Amino acid sequence: MQYVIGTKENPLVLKTPPLSSEFTMHRDEKDGKEILVCTVGKTVLHYDYRCLLDLHAMLKVHGDWMELGSADEQKTAKEGTVEAWARSEKNPVGGWYGLKKGFRGRFGMYIPPLMESLGLAEVTHDSKGNKMKAQ
Repeated sequence: MQYVIGTKENPLVLKTPPLSSEFTMHRDEKDGKEILVCTVGKTVLHYDYRCLLDLHAMLKVHGDWMELGSADEQKTAKEGTVEAWARSEKNPVGGWYGLKKGFRGRFGMYIPPLMESLGLAEVTHDSKGNKMKAQ
């Protein structure tokens, strides 16, 4: 399924779950693979596009709120969080949804707001400890 996520020239502008920072997201293609391009200031992160459907399916099965647990790639993700799932060998891609080595983390910070804007999930907007669940 294709979602309207914006283009490089006209990206979707989103806010992090605590509503403290803006970032942009758009869909693109790299090496024949559909990707999500997340730009935070001058930092550019790439995520596998299929993460949207995979995360939505996992959240539906989970059935309740799940902590986001955003963490940099170099830090260990808290067990039972969206971030830990996005790195797990047990997820549908068998590992990281982040595609740029050194910038594969922060899935729990940037993908949930996109899912919320697409109507796929609800996300809390507290200063810390945000959660999400499937819509």
